[in-house]
Amino acid sequence: MSFNESFDDFYNTVKDSLADGTFAKLTMAKTIGNTDLMNIYVRPILQEGVLKMELKYKFQQDEQIEIRSIDETRDTLVNYVNNPFLSAILFTTEFDLVYKLNKKRAVSITEMPNTFGNASEVLLEYLK
Repeated sequence: MSFNESFDDFYNTVKDSLADGTFAKLTMAKTIGNTDLMNIYVRPILQEGVLKMELKYKFQQDEQIEIRSIDETRDTLVNYVNNPFLSAILFTTEFDLVYKLNKKRAVSITEMPNTFGNASEVLLEYLK
């Protein structure tokens, strides 16, 4: 299974958590080597009444923010899988979902106990 296909499965769970109000945050982490881009933090944001995603790119010396649609966010993030990130973690109020590449670049998607007890406030406000 390609990174594209496996990331689709993972990102469908992201979209489900947005729809059911359990999404807390999403983080791209664990880089390959010493890269300038260290993390990407994703959280929901309302822009003119439309639910979108804020992508905060954390560099060693800087931060940049982009606002994207939910589907554009998937298209953007998949480009960073294996270049430079080896993992993505979806934090929800019900569970954490870890998308990980091992040294041989085999994908695993693992469900873990939830880290966060509360969903994103922006998301909860939007779903009211």
